[in-house]
Amino acid sequence: MAARPQSSHERAEESTSRPTTAELLDLLGDEYTRRVFEVVSERPRGGRAVAEAAGVSRATAYRRLNELQDAGLVTSEHQISSDGHHREQFAASARHLSISLDDGDIEAAVSFGL
Repeated sequence: MAARPQSSHERAEESTSRPTTAELLDLLGDEYTRRVFEVVSERPRGGRAVAEAAGVSRATAYRRLNELQDAGLVTSEHQISSDGHHREQFAASARHLSISLDDGDIEAAVSFGL
């Protein structure tokens, strides 16, 4: 049986290393990053729509989206609109984040899903 070819989303997810607990806490400790992540968690959106919904500038939205993508928490996909323009849509790939405290150690775990 031949293996199913991987989608670009699957390849990107595989190649992205998972952030450490400290990296996750630092990343999500930023108010603007949390706002951006929350709006793409609601539904996929383009960069301008993310900025508007999160109440941040477009530059801030794109900077935070890039950081979230680097951490593997957000994915993007190019779409062609009816007017022929290419637009990038951002969506949350992380579905659940848990923080545990055990004997003075803090650990974060991220669950990914569709």
